[in-house]
Amino acid sequence: MAVAMVTTAVQQTPTIDEPVYVGTAAVQLQEHRLRLNPEHPPLGKLLVGAGVALADPRVDTSFEGDQGEVGRHLLYESGNDPWRLMLFARLPVIVLTLLFGLVVFVFARELAGPAAGLAALALYCFSPDVIAHGSLATLDVPAAGFLLTSVWLLWRARGRPRLFLPLAGAALGASLATKMSSLPAVPVLAALAAVSVWCGSAGADRRRALARAAAGAAVVTLTAVAVVWVTYLAVDPRLRWAPQQPVPEVRGLRGLAVELLPFPEAYRDGMRIQLAFENRPWQGFLFGRLYTGSLWYYLPAALLVKTPLGMLVLWAAGAVTVVAVRRLRPAAPYLLVPTAVLLAAAMQGSRDFGTRYAVFVPMFLAVAAGCVTALRTRRAAAVTGVLVACVAVSSLRTFPYYLPYSNEAFGGPARTHLRLHDAAVDWGQDLGRLADRLREEYRGERIWLVYKGSGVPSYYGIDAADPRKVPARDVRGLLVVSDSSAAKATGRLAELIHSSRPIDTVGHSITIYRR
Repeated sequence: MAVAMVTTAVQQTPTIDEPVYVGTAAVQLQEHRLRLNPEHPPLGKLLVGAGVALADPRVDTSFEGDQGEVGRHLLYESGNDPWRLMLFARLPVIVLTLLFGLVVFVFARELAGPAAGLAALALYCFSPDVIAHGSLATLDVPAAGFLLTSVWLLWRARGRPRLFLPLAGAALGASLATKMSSLPAVPVLAALAAVSVWCGSAGADRRRALARAAAGAAVVTLTAVAVVWVTYLAVDPRLRWAPQQPVPEVRGLRGLAVELLPFPEAYRDGMRIQLAFENRPWQGFLFGRLYTGSLWYYLPAALLVKTPLGMLVLWAAGAVTVVAVRRLRPAAPYLLVPTAVLLAAAMQGSRDFGTRYAVFVPMFLAVAAGCVTALRTRRAAAVTGVLVACVAVSSLRTFPYYLPYSNEAFGGPARTHLRLHDAAVDWGQDLGRLADRLREEYRGERIWLVYKGSGVPSYYGIDAADPRKVPARDVRGLLVVSDSSAAKATGRLAELIHSSRPIDTVGHSITIYRR
């Protein structure tokens, strides 16, 4: 897994979101102020900032621009090497992703023994989604991994609540301080904390056991809140908050809920910005259908496409096993309830942009899948081994193109762009590979480019024009289109694509046509 992630990190150009986080991290290191990217709390960017600090980039503190422009200026206009800077920014997330793999292993081993730990670890390490997003300087894997760590610590708190409840609260706080999408997990994990304390109070007076359970839930919640405050204070001890972008007003019950959040004003304003995002009419793409708005079944359908077939079978078998096997049944609420609640919350979102919003699913369900080995039959062990091997083969076959992965039932990574778009296929990651392909195979040809991403084509030596800005009769030569742009193509671009002949693909995310 380490080899796969580092290889991917070295070869991929910045994805759409990464320059924002890298630029924000660099500014926070220089200014120690909260002004960029308020829609996400600081912890994930502090982690990315650890790598940025090691790279020691030149930062132009006088540059004025929005958060996206700050990131592009840092990478391409400040005299820095974007390849080196992006690799250093991604390394902390890679290390953290590997550490979360140890949590998966230990959690499953404690539930069902060493074989379960190894099976769960194998599923985690070969998960294309975890590899893809664990090798980027983004926030999805850290937020999900901290949640998994918190749940594991709550499970251990059944035996030693005084030690593990505060640690579980700290892990929950780390998740909340990384992405606000973790907020639906707070009442679930508080309830699990109460369950853990209750189970550890066997034989105690009922009233006293209830008081202890309530106290356990309070410890986890208050510790999580404290961690969020500490994270903001680590960036700016004076908590100066001067948002660069206008903060929308949120009214009604949602506005009241935001106002009551026990977090710094910057966090609450970030939540208001996120809620405003949810009101936008985003475009989605699923199974060849372009639509405006969101589909409630988008995430389950996307997971069906982007999860290895053997892994899907083991997830289902693992969920059934932890419910059906008596000695594993106490772990079912810890593994299945957070997964179900978070997935249900993510399904209500308005942005159908890929499975990164559900990257917690392969983490939690890897632990459940490992428990299949607890059935203690030769057939169960053999079938588990075969399915894990199938997952490994499917994952290795897509190396190093993990972002556009889809399983064999849907045609593999070469055909993912026919089913999904955006971060599920084409997140701007292949601009460098495109430059190499054009230089090696199409030197001297006229290039027309529609690129969806945050990279700067000219930096990589791509001399191209936008075909949408000239008459169609003038577009001759190579038409290069990001697959996400092709999926949403209308008008002039759609006409150009339909009247061109596809001749090549780059990284399963960019198509080259000839006109």
